[in-house]
Amino acid sequence: MLINSLPDTDGSRCTLTFEEPDKWLRATWRGFIDSEEALRGADNYLKQLASIHCSYLLNDNSDLRGPWFDSLDWLMRIWAPQAARMGLRYVAHVVQADTKHDTITNTPLTPGTCLFELQFFDNVPEAEEWLRVCQTKFPATVR
Repeated sequence: MLINSLPDTDGSRCTLTFEEPDKWLRATWRGFIDSEEALRGADNYLKQLASIHCSYLLNDNSDLRGPWFDSLDWLMRIWAPQAARMGLRYVAHVVQADTKHDTITNTPLTPGTCLFELQFFDNVPEAEEWLRVCQTKFPATVR
């Protein structure tokens, strides 16, 4: 179910869907995402999570181009704690094709930095399978 799509003037966009059969949220990022657009998309996710209460997120960056979102610090200090408080527990992050620009995979995360389980994938089917395994092993509620 399409929740919303946030297009930018250059054709890039962040689309948020709730995958009803799989019971997870999917954030799909396309094009060149500047910092303002990334903040808008991340904030939009938090607003939707507040009403959907879903423990699983598939964050798909496979169609991103160029560097994006230069504030991993903001994600870790501000966004992640809010998302965790709202019930986010498992994030499958599909890296962009040009992984040298994928900010999060190029930043070492120390234990305790992340407040939910975060796994990186090269493709969407592997990410989906991991989320299914998480749901089987660690069921969480979706309201």
